[in-house]
Amino acid sequence: MTRNRLLAFQVAAVLLFFSPILKAQHIEQLQQGKPTSIRGLSVVDDSIAWISGSKGYIAITTDGGKNWNWQQVKGFEKTDFRDIEAFSDKEAIIMSSGTPALILKTVDGGTNWQVKYRNSDSAYFFDAMDFANKKHGYVLGDPIKNKFVLMDSKDGGETWGLFNDCPAALPGEAAFAASGTCLRVDSSNLIDIVTGGRQSRHLIFIDDKIAPGSWVSFDLKLIHGKSSQGAFSLANGNGTVIVGGDYQKDQLSDSVAEYWYPIDEHSGATSLANKPPSGFQSCVEFISGQTFLSTGTPGSNITTDGGKTWTKIDGASYNVCRKAKHGKLVLLAGANGKIGILRM
Repeated sequence: MTRNRLLAFQVAAVLLFFSPILKAQHIEQLQQGKPTSIRGLSVVDDSIAWISGSKGYIAITTDGGKNWNWQQVKGFEKTDFRDIEAFSDKEAIIMSSGTPALILKTVDGGTNWQVKYRNSDSAYFFDAMDFANKKHGYVLGDPIKNKFVLMDSKDGGETWGLFNDCPAALPGEAAFAASGTCLRVDSSNLIDIVTGGRQSRHLIFIDDKIAPGSWVSFDLKLIHGKSSQGAFSLANGNGTVIVGGDYQKDQLSDSVAEYWYPIDEHSGATSLANKPPSGFQSCVEFISGQTFLSTGTPGSNITTDGGKTWTKIDGASYNVCRKAKHGKLVLLAGANGKIGILRM
């Protein structure tokens, strides 16, 4: 057997091995028809999940997405709740985009909501929220006076103040309030931010003995230069995957996904995907191993090799996808109250 024929045989064998796996992965629509665009999604475990959206809508499921209890938060029927962080079927925190900038909290399953932060300054525009643990949370906002707004809370969202070292912003740089995942925080308080607009960068806050309390930044290869372009989301797992594109030209697939790969035990680098997702992606989520799920208005895509190659698994439009913090449940949500579930 010649070398070329042997290589072709090996490639065919790999494709045959992965083909049934990819075919088995699909998205099942659970419901739609609510007058809200959902961008906030927090999956607590295999039973409990919360969503938040425009026109003040909130919903919770306690049976893995089969049934949802919907409400419009009283007094906030015109508010766009772009992100949500939930800890149980009783406790959740929601964040608004627009004016006023708001953070609300419930401890009784959404029966009552209390305003924990309110700022009527129109310069404040919140983009995303994440928590390192139940007590320590962060909210990211667009730049003011050449610095990104970064709020933090150390008491479970009861009180909020400016982070002691907000990252500097370059001219024309901003963050996207598309899925609540342009900001990621891990249990060690390592903070990741991805940006877009005229510039597109990956900002990382390192707080350890090597580099105490310092921001480092990396220029991204994703398409950027316009206010509609750049990085919209990142996910950390076995490596880091960053997605985005141009939401005004959402069918364009060139330079919409980037992945990190190790060079040696001390360093790594990023590269654009060899086979990208099928267009603009507003969210990416780590599933397991080398598998990541991404979604956007042109559909949802999956990679099983850490972001190098992507396969489209669904053509429906979604804004956000999230996996259970404690479990395997993966949900998606989007416009018109649409909710989907990833079947593996």
